[in-house]
Amino acid sequence: MRIKDIINRIRLPFRKERELFYSLHSIIGFYPHDIKYYKTALTHKSSGKRNEKGKPLNNERLEFLGDALLDAVVGHIVFEHFAGKREGFLTNTRSKLVSRETLGKLAQEMGLTELIESNAKQQHAHNSYMAGNAFEALVGAIYLDQGYDAVMRFVKKRILAQMVNIDKVAYKEVNFKSKLLEWTQKNRVKMVYKMTDDGKDDKGSPVFGCLVMIEGVEGGKGKGYSKKEAQQESSKETLQRLRREPQFIDAIFTAKSERTKMEEEPTAIAPDLEADKEFIIASQKTYESQESYESQKSYESQKSYESHETQEPDEFDLSDITHNPVEMSREDIIAAAEAEAYGN
Repeated sequence: MRIKDIINRIRLPFRKERELFYSLHSIIGFYPHDIKYYKTALTHKSSGKRNEKGKPLNNERLEFLGDALLDAVVGHIVFEHFAGKREGFLTNTRSKLVSRETLGKLAQEMGLTELIESNAKQQHAHNSYMAGNAFEALVGAIYLDQGYDAVMRFVKKRILAQMVNIDKVAYKEVNFKSKLLEWTQKNRVKMVYKMTDDGKDDKGSPVFGCLVMIEGVEGGKGKGYSKKEAQQESSKETLQRLRREPQFIDAIFTAKSERTKMEEEPTAIAPDLEADKEFIIASQKTYESQESYESQKSYESQKSYESHETQEPDEFDLSDITHNPVEMSREDIIAAAEAEAYGN
Protein backbone atom coordinates (compact mmCIF):
# COMPACT_ATOMS: atom_id res chain seq x y z
CA MET A 1 0.00 0.00 0.00
CA ARG A 2 1.27 3.45 -0.90
CA ILE A 3 2.12 5.99 1.85
CA LYS A 4 -0.57 8.35 0.55
CA ASP A 5 -3.19 5.62 0.96
CA ILE A 6 -2.04 4.96 4.55
CA ILE A 7 -2.28 8.66 5.39
CA ASN A 8 -5.77 8.82 3.87
CA ARG A 9 -6.89 5.87 5.97
CA ILE A 10 -5.52 7.44 9.15
CA ARG A 11 -7.44 10.64 8.44
CA LEU A 12 -10.66 8.85 7.51
CA PRO A 13 -12.29 8.89 10.96
CA PHE A 14 -12.25 12.68 10.76
CA ARG A 15 -13.89 12.83 7.37
CA LYS A 16 -17.53 12.50 6.40
CA GLU A 17 -16.45 10.49 3.36
CA ARG A 18 -15.07 7.52 5.29
CA GLU A 19 -18.08 5.29 4.50
CA LEU A 20 -17.87 6.19 0.81
CA PHE A 21 -14.11 5.56 0.91
CA TYR A 22 -14.53 1.98 2.17
CA SER A 23 -17.51 1.32 -0.10
CA LEU A 24 -15.50 2.33 -3.14
CA HIS A 25 -12.68 0.00 -2.08
CA SER A 26 -15.09 -2.94 -2.10
CA ILE A 27 -16.38 -1.91 -5.53
CA ILE A 28 -13.25 -0.99 -7.48
CA GLY A 29 -10.74 -3.14 -5.56
CA PHE A 30 -8.40 -0.39 -4.37
CA TYR A 31 -8.45 2.79 -2.30
CA PRO A 32 -9.03 6.14 -4.04
CA HIS A 33 -6.33 8.81 -3.90
CA ASP A 34 -8.62 11.80 -4.35
CA ILE A 35 -12.18 11.02 -3.39
CA LYS A 36 -13.62 14.19 -4.94
CA TYR A 37 -13.56 12.60 -8.41
CA TYR A 38 -15.65 9.68 -7.17
CA LYS A 39 -18.12 11.93 -5.35
CA THR A 40 -18.68 13.77 -8.62
CA ALA A 41 -19.02 10.48 -10.52
CA LEU A 42 -21.82 9.45 -8.17
CA THR A 43 -23.73 12.74 -8.39
CA HIS A 44 -26.63 12.68 -10.82
CA LYS A 45 -27.81 15.94 -12.37
CA SER A 46 -31.23 15.55 -10.73
CA SER A 47 -29.61 16.19 -7.35
CA GLY A 48 -29.37 19.89 -8.23
CA LYS A 49 -25.96 20.27 -6.56
CA ARG A 50 -23.66 23.15 -7.47
CA ASN A 51 -19.98 23.82 -6.92
CA GLU A 52 -18.45 26.75 -5.07
CA LYS A 53 -18.77 28.89 -8.21
CA GLY A 54 -22.48 28.18 -8.52
CA LYS A 55 -22.18 25.93 -11.56
CA PRO A 56 -24.11 22.62 -11.76
CA LEU A 57 -22.17 19.72 -10.26
CA ASN A 58 -22.93 16.31 -11.78
CA ASN A 59 -21.30 13.30 -13.44
CA GLU A 60 -22.06 14.11 -17.10
CA ARG A 61 -18.51 15.21 -18.01
CA LEU A 62 -16.99 12.17 -16.28
CA GLU A 63 -19.54 9.99 -18.08
CA PHE A 64 -18.27 11.32 -21.42
CA LEU A 65 -14.66 10.60 -20.43
CA GLY A 66 -15.47 7.13 -19.09
CA ASP A 67 -17.35 6.19 -22.25
CA ALA A 68 -14.29 6.95 -24.39
CA LEU A 69 -11.99 5.10 -22.00
CA LEU A 70 -14.18 2.00 -21.92
CA ASP A 71 -14.19 1.83 -25.72
CA ALA A 72 -10.38 1.98 -25.73
CA VAL A 73 -9.73 -0.38 -22.83
CA VAL A 74 -12.34 -3.00 -23.75
CA GLY A 75 -11.29 -2.76 -27.40
CA HIS A 76 -7.69 -3.46 -26.37
CA ILE A 77 -8.71 -6.43 -24.21
CA VAL A 78 -10.96 -7.91 -26.91
CA PHE A 79 -8.23 -7.44 -29.53
CA GLU A 80 -5.74 -9.43 -27.44
CA HIS A 81 -8.21 -12.06 -26.24
CA PHE A 82 -9.58 -12.98 -29.67
CA ALA A 83 -6.44 -13.17 -31.78
CA GLY A 84 -7.15 -13.59 -35.50
CA LYS A 85 -10.82 -12.62 -35.33
CA ARG A 86 -12.22 -10.22 -37.90
CA GLU A 87 -12.95 -6.57 -37.21
CA GLY A 88 -16.72 -7.11 -37.31
CA PHE A 89 -16.56 -9.78 -34.60
CA LEU A 90 -14.34 -7.60 -32.39
CA THR A 91 -16.60 -4.57 -32.81
CA ASN A 92 -19.72 -6.59 -32.02
CA THR A 93 -18.13 -8.10 -28.90
CA ARG A 94 -16.96 -4.73 -27.62
CA SER A 95 -20.40 -3.24 -28.26
CA LYS A 96 -22.07 -5.92 -26.14
CA LEU A 97 -19.56 -5.49 -23.30
CA VAL A 98 -19.97 -1.70 -23.10
CA SER A 99 -23.69 -1.57 -23.89
CA ARG A 100 -25.98 0.45 -21.63
CA GLU A 101 -27.69 -2.75 -20.47
CA THR A 102 -24.41 -4.46 -19.55
CA LEU A 103 -23.03 -1.46 -17.67
CA GLY A 104 -26.31 -0.92 -15.87
CA LYS A 105 -26.39 -4.54 -14.75
CA LEU A 106 -22.78 -4.35 -13.57
CA ALA A 107 -23.51 -1.18 -11.58
CA GLN A 108 -26.38 -2.91 -9.81
CA GLU A 109 -24.45 -6.10 -9.08
CA MET A 110 -21.48 -4.16 -7.69
CA GLY A 111 -23.67 -2.03 -5.42
CA LEU A 112 -22.75 1.16 -7.26
CA THR A 113 -26.37 2.25 -7.69
CA GLU A 114 -26.80 2.46 -3.90
CA LEU A 115 -24.15 5.19 -3.77
CA ILE A 116 -25.65 7.45 -6.47
CA GLU A 117 -26.85 10.81 -5.16
CA SER A 118 -29.98 12.00 -6.94
CA ASN A 119 -33.38 13.57 -6.46
CA ALA A 120 -35.68 10.68 -5.53
CA LYS A 121 -38.69 12.45 -7.05
CA GLN A 122 -37.03 12.64 -10.46
CA GLN A 123 -35.19 9.35 -10.28
CA HIS A 124 -37.88 7.35 -12.08
CA ALA A 125 -37.47 9.47 -15.21
CA HIS A 126 -33.77 8.64 -15.50
CA ASN A 127 -33.75 5.14 -14.02
CA SER A 128 -33.06 3.34 -17.30
CA TYR A 129 -29.79 5.24 -17.87
CA MET A 130 -28.66 6.31 -14.41
CA ALA A 131 -26.82 3.12 -13.44
CA GLY A 132 -24.92 2.73 -16.72
CA ASN A 133 -24.02 6.43 -16.79
CA ALA A 134 -22.68 6.22 -13.23
CA PHE A 135 -20.51 3.25 -14.20
CA GLU A 136 -18.99 5.22 -17.08
CA ALA A 137 -18.45 8.20 -14.78
CA LEU A 138 -16.73 5.91 -12.26
CA VAL A 139 -14.29 4.81 -14.97
CA GLY A 140 -13.60 8.46 -15.75
CA ALA A 141 -12.94 9.12 -12.06
CA ILE A 142 -10.50 6.20 -11.84
CA TYR A 143 -8.60 7.58 -14.82
CA LEU A 144 -8.29 11.09 -13.39
CA ASP A 145 -7.39 9.70 -9.97
CA GLN A 146 -4.89 6.97 -10.88
CA GLY A 147 -4.37 6.88 -14.65
CA TYR A 148 -4.98 4.61 -17.62
CA ASP A 149 -3.25 1.55 -16.15
CA ALA A 150 -5.60 1.64 -13.17
CA VAL A 151 -8.59 1.62 -15.52
CA MET A 152 -7.12 -1.36 -17.36
CA ARG A 153 -6.60 -3.27 -14.10
CA PHE A 154 -10.12 -2.44 -12.93
CA VAL A 155 -11.74 -3.72 -16.15
CA LYS A 156 -9.50 -6.82 -16.40
CA LYS A 157 -9.34 -7.97 -12.79
CA ARG A 158 -12.56 -6.65 -11.30
CA ILE A 159 -15.01 -6.82 -14.20
CA LEU A 160 -13.90 -9.44 -16.72
CA ALA A 161 -12.16 -11.77 -14.26
CA GLN A 162 -14.92 -11.78 -11.65
CA MET A 163 -18.21 -10.66 -13.17
CA VAL A 164 -18.33 -11.15 -16.95
CA ASN A 165 -17.51 -14.19 -19.06
CA ILE A 166 -16.02 -12.54 -22.14
CA ASP A 167 -16.23 -15.70 -24.27
CA LYS A 168 -19.88 -16.26 -23.45
CA VAL A 169 -20.70 -12.65 -24.25
CA ALA A 170 -18.78 -12.75 -27.54
CA TYR A 171 -20.52 -15.80 -28.95
CA LYS A 172 -24.01 -14.98 -27.71
CA GLU A 173 -25.93 -13.75 -30.71
CA VAL A 174 -28.17 -10.75 -30.16
CA ASN A 175 -31.04 -10.70 -32.63
CA PHE A 176 -31.35 -6.96 -33.18
CA LYS A 177 -33.84 -7.47 -36.01
CA SER A 178 -36.17 -9.40 -33.73
CA LYS A 179 -35.91 -6.71 -31.04
CA LEU A 180 -36.69 -3.98 -33.55
CA LEU A 181 -39.66 -5.88 -34.99
CA GLU A 182 -40.98 -6.38 -31.48
CA TRP A 183 -40.74 -2.62 -30.84
CA THR A 184 -42.47 -1.68 -34.10
CA GLN A 185 -45.30 -4.16 -33.55
CA LYS A 186 -45.80 -3.02 -29.96
CA ASN A 187 -46.05 0.61 -31.10
CA ARG A 188 -48.00 -0.24 -34.28
CA VAL A 189 -45.65 1.52 -36.66
CA LYS A 190 -44.79 0.40 -40.18
CA MET A 191 -41.23 -0.64 -40.97
CA VAL A 192 -39.49 -1.87 -44.12
CA TYR A 193 -35.93 -2.95 -44.94
CA LYS A 194 -34.51 -1.48 -48.13
CA MET A 195 -31.70 -3.64 -49.49
CA THR A 196 -28.94 -2.26 -51.68
CA ASP A 197 -25.96 -3.79 -53.43
CA ASP A 198 -22.88 -2.06 -52.07
CA GLY A 199 -20.45 -3.70 -54.48
CA LYS A 200 -17.53 -5.81 -53.30
CA ASP A 201 -14.79 -5.58 -50.69
CA ASP A 202 -11.04 -5.61 -51.32
CA LYS A 203 -11.06 -9.39 -51.74
CA GLY A 204 -13.92 -9.40 -54.23
CA SER A 205 -16.59 -10.63 -51.82
CA PRO A 206 -20.05 -9.11 -52.36
CA VAL A 207 -21.19 -6.59 -49.77
CA PHE A 208 -24.86 -5.90 -49.06
CA GLY A 209 -26.32 -2.70 -47.69
CA CYS A 210 -29.56 -2.17 -45.81
CA LEU A 211 -31.57 0.86 -44.75
CA VAL A 212 -34.38 0.74 -42.18
CA MET A 213 -37.41 2.91 -42.90
CA ILE A 214 -39.99 3.42 -40.13
CA GLU A 215 -43.15 5.26 -41.17
CA GLY A 216 -41.13 6.69 -44.04
CA VAL A 217 -38.48 8.08 -41.67
CA GLU A 218 -34.92 7.00 -42.42
CA GLY A 219 -33.46 4.87 -39.64
CA GLY A 220 -30.20 2.98 -39.27
CA LYS A 221 -27.93 1.75 -42.05
CA GLY A 222 -25.89 -1.43 -42.12
CA LYS A 223 -23.53 -3.46 -44.26
CA GLY A 224 -22.64 -7.13 -44.29
CA TYR A 225 -21.54 -10.09 -46.36
CA SER A 226 -25.13 -11.34 -46.41
CA LYS A 227 -28.57 -9.72 -46.41
CA LYS A 228 -29.21 -11.08 -42.93
CA GLU A 229 -26.01 -9.54 -41.58
CA ALA A 230 -26.83 -6.19 -43.21
CA GLN A 231 -30.33 -6.24 -41.70
CA GLN A 232 -28.90 -7.04 -38.27
CA GLU A 233 -26.47 -4.12 -38.46
CA SER A 234 -29.10 -1.67 -39.67
CA SER A 235 -31.50 -2.87 -36.95
CA LYS A 236 -28.81 -2.42 -34.31
CA GLU A 237 -28.10 1.15 -35.41
CA THR A 238 -31.83 1.92 -35.48
CA LEU A 239 -32.27 0.61 -31.92
CA GLN A 240 -29.35 2.75 -30.77
CA ARG A 241 -30.94 5.81 -32.36
CA LEU A 242 -34.27 5.02 -30.69
CA ARG A 243 -32.48 5.02 -27.33
CA ARG A 244 -30.33 8.09 -27.84
CA GLU A 245 -32.29 10.41 -30.15
CA PRO A 246 -35.68 11.57 -28.83
CA GLN A 247 -36.16 13.62 -32.01
CA PHE A 248 -35.93 10.41 -34.06
CA ILE A 249 -38.80 8.88 -32.09
CA ASP A 250 -40.79 12.13 -32.40
CA ALA A 251 -40.37 12.09 -36.18
CA ILE A 252 -41.60 8.49 -36.36
CA PHE A 253 -44.75 9.09 -34.34
CA THR A 254 -45.46 12.35 -36.14
CA ALA A 255 -45.35 10.44 -39.43
CA LYS A 256 -47.52 7.71 -37.96
CA SER A 257 -50.05 10.29 -36.79
CA GLU A 258 -50.24 11.79 -40.27
CA ARG A 259 -50.69 8.36 -41.85
CA THR A 260 -53.42 7.20 -39.48
CA LYS A 261 -55.18 10.53 -39.82
CA MET A 262 -55.33 10.09 -43.57
CA GLU A 263 -56.53 6.50 -43.23
CA GLU A 264 -59.32 7.51 -40.87
CA GLU A 265 -60.61 10.36 -43.03
CA PRO A 266 -63.88 9.42 -44.79
CA THR A 267 -63.60 8.98 -48.52
CA ALA A 268 -66.25 10.19 -50.94
CA ILE A 269 -68.46 7.42 -52.30
CA ALA A 270 -67.86 6.90 -55.99
CA PRO A 271 -70.90 7.82 -58.14
CA ASP A 272 -73.01 4.92 -59.39
CA LEU A 273 -72.72 4.73 -63.16
CA GLU A 274 -76.11 3.07 -63.34
CA ALA A 275 -77.87 5.71 -61.25
CA ASP A 276 -79.61 7.19 -64.30
CA LYS A 277 -81.83 4.11 -64.46
CA GLU A 278 -84.00 5.29 -61.63
CA PHE A 279 -87.07 4.61 -63.73
CA ILE A 280 -86.69 0.90 -62.99
CA ILE A 281 -88.81 0.31 -59.92
CA ALA A 282 -88.06 -2.83 -57.96
CA SER A 283 -91.18 -4.86 -57.43
CA GLN A 284 -92.04 -6.05 -53.96
CA LYS A 285 -93.19 -9.26 -55.58
CA THR A 286 -89.81 -10.24 -56.96
CA TYR A 287 -90.23 -13.43 -55.07
CA GLU A 288 -93.62 -15.03 -54.81
CA SER A 289 -93.14 -15.97 -51.21
CA GLN A 290 -90.68 -15.79 -48.35
CA GLU A 291 -89.97 -19.51 -48.77
CA SER A 292 -88.98 -18.89 -52.38
CA TYR A 293 -86.67 -16.06 -51.26
CA GLU A 294 -84.94 -18.22 -48.67
CA SER A 295 -84.53 -21.03 -51.19
CA GLN A 296 -82.90 -18.66 -53.68
CA LYS A 297 -80.48 -17.29 -51.04
CA SER A 298 -79.56 -20.84 -50.00
CA TYR A 299 -78.81 -21.73 -53.62
CA GLU A 300 -76.62 -18.63 -54.08
CA SER A 301 -74.70 -19.36 -50.90
CA GLN A 302 -74.04 -22.93 -52.04
CA LYS A 303 -72.76 -21.75 -55.43
CA SER A 304 -70.50 -19.21 -53.73
CA TYR A 305 -69.09 -21.93 -51.46
CA GLU A 306 -68.44 -24.30 -54.40
CA SER A 307 -66.74 -21.52 -56.31
CA HIS A 308 -64.51 -20.79 -53.32
CA GLU A 309 -63.56 -24.44 -53.02
CA THR A 310 -62.12 -24.45 -56.55
CA GLN A 311 -59.74 -21.57 -55.76
CA GLU A 312 -56.17 -22.00 -54.59
CA PRO A 313 -55.90 -22.00 -50.77
CA ASP A 314 -54.39 -18.92 -49.13
CA GLU A 315 -50.88 -19.09 -47.73
CA PHE A 316 -52.22 -18.36 -44.26
CA ASP A 317 -55.80 -19.45 -43.66
CA LEU A 318 -57.68 -18.60 -40.48
CA SER A 319 -60.66 -20.84 -41.21
CA ASP A 320 -59.35 -23.63 -38.99
CA ILE A 321 -58.95 -21.34 -36.01
CA THR A 322 -62.32 -21.71 -34.29
CA HIS A 323 -63.69 -21.76 -30.80
CA ASN A 324 -65.60 -24.97 -30.09
CA PRO A 325 -67.54 -24.74 -26.83
CA VAL A 326 -68.40 -28.47 -26.96
CA GLU A 327 -65.97 -30.47 -24.85
CA MET A 328 -64.85 -33.68 -26.56
CA SER A 329 -63.79 -36.79 -24.72
CA ARG A 330 -60.34 -38.26 -25.25
CA GLU A 331 -61.86 -41.11 -27.30
CA ASP A 332 -63.72 -38.64 -29.53
CA ILE A 333 -60.54 -36.63 -30.13
CA ILE A 334 -58.58 -39.78 -31.10
CA ALA A 335 -61.38 -40.94 -33.39
CA ALA A 336 -61.56 -37.56 -35.10
CA ALA A 337 -57.80 -37.47 -35.58
CA GLU A 338 -57.77 -40.96 -37.14
CA ALA A 339 -60.65 -40.02 -39.44
CA GLU A 340 -58.79 -36.90 -40.56
CA ALA A 341 -55.53 -38.83 -41.10
CA TYR A 342 -56.95 -41.82 -42.98
CA GLY A 343 -59.87 -40.13 -44.73
CA ASN A 344 -62.48 -42.35 -43.06
